[in-house]
Amino acid sequence: MKRSVLLGLFVTASMMASTSFAAEDLCAVNLKTIENSKAQIQAPEIQERVAASVDKAKADQAKGTKEGTEDCIAETNQTILDIRKATGGTNK
Repeated sequence: MKRSVLLGLFVTASMMASTSFAAEDLCAVNLKTIENSKAQIQAPEIQERVAASVDKAKADQAKGTKEGTEDCIAETNQTILDIRKATGGTNK
């Protein structure tokens, strides 16, 4: 019985930890996507907005908290959508 409880706790802890790592990875992946898309942006005002957004997202990521990671993901998701709209990509 004790082994089953300990195994259950271990599995639960592992699952909870993996979701937080996935969120951090999504932030990093989004930042990389934005970096790769910067060459497609022609308008200087959009380039400035993207640069400001990336700076904000990196600052959020540097906080190292769940809230910071969530803010980074939200910021980068919106920036990716803005880039796609500006460059005529999908997800308009």
